[in-house]
Amino acid sequence: QVQLVESGGGLVQAGGSLRLSCAASGRTVSGYVLNWFRQAPGKEREFVAAINWSGDATYYGVSVSGRFTISRDNAKNTVFLHMNKLKFEDTAVYYCAGGRQLGVYDSWGQGTQVTVSS
Repeated sequence: QVQLVESGGGLVQAGGSLRLSCAASGRTVSGYVLNWFRQAPGKEREFVAAINWSGDATYYGVSVSGRFTISRDNAKNTVFLHMNKLKFEDTAVYYCAGGRQLGVYDSWGQGTQVTVSS
């Protein structure tokens, strides 16, 4: 089992930037695809971004493409979400999820709150 712990959330003004981190631990981290999802109050959970183990393939949700960048540091078992040009509608709890292949989510973090003030 892989444990995921998010950090870096907070309050930011619209147009600003924020970087989220997700630290993975456990004996099966190697090879994991890591993902970011978000869920706003009253809305369904939404896919944000994903990155494969080697970091050479990334995927983004339509609403964040061009503004957010996902990256990873395998030496530190950490995935990052760099969020730029934040909008009020980016306000949500952001979750890290991991799995053995794209589209599979075996492990989830507890989430970190991102609030964008307009």
